[in-house]
Amino acid sequence: MTQIIILALVIILIYWLTKGYSKNQHTYAKKQFAGFGLNKEALAHSELGLFVALMAKVAKADGRVDELEAELISNTLTDISALFPDPSSIKKLLKEIFDEEKDAPHNLDLVAQALYKILHDDAHKRQRMVEFLINLSYIDGTLSHSEEEMVRRIGYYLGFSDTDLNAMMERFGSYHRNSVKESSIDQSYALLKISSNATNDEVKKAYRSLVREVHPDIIKAQGASDEYLKEATLKVQEINEAYEMIKKSRGM
Repeated sequence: MTQIIILALVIILIYWLTKGYSKNQHTYAKKQFAGFGLNKEALAHSELGLFVALMAKVAKADGRVDELEAELISNTLTDISALFPDPSSIKKLLKEIFDEEKDAPHNLDLVAQALYKILHDDAHKRQRMVEFLINLSYIDGTLSHSEEEMVRRIGYYLGFSDTDLNAMMERFGSYHRNSVKESSIDQSYALLKISSNATNDEVKKAYRSLVREVHPDIIKAQGASDEYLKEATLKVQEINEAYEMIKKSRGM
């Protein structure tokens, strides 16, 4: 009887250790970056710096970075910076990297290959990054040919097959297609948590605040379920549609 109890305790212990490892193995943690030097070159060659570079190229793939993309990018840089000892300085450097890389499409392959070299043993993290980039390219409600081509190139260099990429592209495409809802102008104001008497500046402030609150977080996505990006995507899309309706009604 004693042996059975001991065996049961060992099994339970192994289960919880395995569960804890499985839950946290793909999650970024502040301790990973505790000793990171405040150096732009080192940051640019880190996995997160390389990801920001790819994000910049995707955001500019169709020739411009629209309002929602800019808001999501700013929030994402804030999320990434929060992992480091000096977030404000890191965000400034990440913004510099972003601004440089968005106008440098020629080195896309090299950047993607460098990221793969760092993450070749972590398919889960690579998949989450590709999914995030697909989500970013779709977030304005449309997917241009140049955006799709660029995301597919990145996905290829990050080790995914055409079949893998087709599945990811279709999944996120369906999220955005199915998120379009008919709503009234009153519902749009209610969604943004403001009244119809709000000023244009108050409308913009409410919109940015909500997007900041519910935006897809690449850091959280690494350890989250497959539903995380879908839910965050749908929430942002709903907020954006309400904002666009209000802007159109006001001639903003």
